[in-house]
Amino acid sequence: MTSHTESRIVPYTADLMYAVVADVERYPEFLPWVTALRVKSRAKDGAKDILIAEMMVGYKALRERYTSRVICDPEARTIDVEQTEGVFRRLENHWRFTPEGEGCRVDFSIVFEFKSRLLNTVAGAAFAKVQTHMSHAFEERARALSSK
Repeated sequence: MTSHTESRIVPYTADLMYAVVADVERYPEFLPWVTALRVKSRAKDGAKDILIAEMMVGYKALRERYTSRVICDPEARTIDVEQTEGVFRRLENHWRFTPEGEGCRVDFSIVFEFKSRLLNTVAGAAFAKVQTHMSHAFEERARALSSK
C-alpha cells in the first residue's frame, strides 16, 4: 500500500483552492492523465455535496476507470474521496484548505493499493513524479482562475 501526506502554503485563498479541487467535472481540462470524468449522481447532506464520479485515467497504452464517492463540504473546506468500484483494493484521499495569511494551507493525504501487483509496482515507482505533477496542476488552475 502506498500512502502520502503533504502540507503546502499556496498564494491562493482557501475558498479558491477548495473550488478548484471540488470542481471534479473540469479535471480532464487541466489534470494530467485524467482523460474523462462523469458525475453519475449528486446528492445533498445539509451543506455537503455528495458525488458519485467515474474517472478514466490513462498514460500511454494504459487506461483504467474507477468510481469514487466524493464528499465536498464547502463550510469546512474539506473534500473526502473513497473509491467505490474499480482497479484499487483501496483508494482514499482527503483535502483540507485553511486560510493562512494572504493564501492558504493545503493539507492532502492519499492511501492507495491497486488490486494488481503489477500496477502497484509501476505506480509505486512513479508516484512521486505523478504527485508533483498533480499538485502543480491544481495550483496552475487556481492561478489561471485568479487572473480572470
